[in-house]
Amino acid sequence: MFKTNPLSAMRNPSLSRLLLAAIALLCLIQTVSAYHMNPFFERNANPLPRPARWGPPLKRNAIPLVISNNCAESVWPAIGTQAGTGAGIGGFALAPGQSKRLTVSGDWQGRVWGRTNCSFNVAGNGASNLNGFDGSGAACGTGDCAGVLNCALTGRTPLTLAEFDLAGGVDGTQTFYDISLVDGYNLPLQVIYIPGDNAKLKEIPPNLTNAACIATAGLMSAPANSGTSGNATTKANPLPYESKLDSKSIGSWCPWDLQVKQPTKPGDGVYPYPDDNIQRPIFDPCLSACAKSNAPKDCCTGPYDSTDKCKPGLYSKSAKAVCPDAYSFAFDDQTSTFVIPSGGGWEVKFCPAGRSTNIINTFKAQLGALGQGGITKAIQEACANMTIIEEGAKKSGAERVRGEPAMGRGSLGALVVVVAWAVLC
Repeated sequence: MFKTNPLSAMRNPSLSRLLLAAIALLCLIQTVSAYHMNPFFERNANPLPRPARWGPPLKRNAIPLVISNNCAESVWPAIGTQAGTGAGIGGFALAPGQSKRLTVSGDWQGRVWGRTNCSFNVAGNGASNLNGFDGSGAACGTGDCAGVLNCALTGRTPLTLAEFDLAGGVDGTQTFYDISLVDGYNLPLQVIYIPGDNAKLKEIPPNLTNAACIATAGLMSAPANSGTSGNATTKANPLPYESKLDSKSIGSWCPWDLQVKQPTKPGDGVYPYPDDNIQRPIFDPCLSACAKSNAPKDCCTGPYDSTDKCKPGLYSKSAKAVCPDAYSFAFDDQTSTFVIPSGGGWEVKFCPAGRSTNIINTFKAQLGALGQGGITKAIQEACANMTIIEEGAKKSGAERVRGEPAMGRGSLGALVVVVAWAVLC
């Protein structure tokens, strides 16, 4: 699925030492820059101080974090920690079919994403040649973290994110999580709840928690209202799906100018309209409008930092159509943020089986009740009710919108500085 990385030359050691020295100086300066996080997390954050620690956590406070690769190619998962104690590792290689079991603290807040086509030097602190994957020093085709294997905070856009706050709410007893496409899309991703030994958490139906976003042609199943999606759920509790889109429509959902690498247009500058009719590659990473333009209107910043000023644009509408449960722009938390009782762990799976889920549209009332009061018999019965699931299928599959004016690319310089600082400080 992924394009092969051609890197082979070793990196220049003198420049490597110079770069490390510069990064060390940044560590002393202690410069920090903000990065995107679901505003719902910030508005409902646990007020108790939770300093970010590398980890891993002590055994008595350990929450499982399993990362699995269901893709046909290797993926390099990355983990960023904003609060609480992380897994003690920020990145690693994961071959097809492999899983890695890690732990984080019960008050961890952070994100997980996948990197593709990576090639690191022996030390893991840079690309395998001086100029990296694309001339910028990046070691990975997508999701890169300033060229290092061990990420710390976030990665280079576009990237599909799984975001978690395991101790959210005013008393820290709720878990907030989402799948985010606000920074773009590179890989299909699913989050799978691990209730552990807690009897009450085990009673939560899996089709209420295990959201997926599959927006890559050829990697999703045929149109259906519901399904089991591997180990994500059972026949008794089928996952509600986005039910209408097929591989052909999924293959061209990304607005033309937001593709990372636009296909060559035929006809010596004369080509058919719309651009959507030109064949796209199967692996077609998509920048969000914010990631490409860095404009306040696209990023909901400055004068647009409010729900009445910031509205979903073409990219957000297209992303929401293919992944109804995904967070598609900065104020999309009402249709993308999951809130459940704290205490369980998580599996993040790349290239999951099945289709994009449509859980929030289908079980909005049940999710609200679960987040506020815990599991009840009424919630369990609703999640096994096929009539409710079939009705939910009617609320998915919005028409994809075509075309968007070209925009200038924003700078990634601040992001590189932040990641480099966080990795080595």
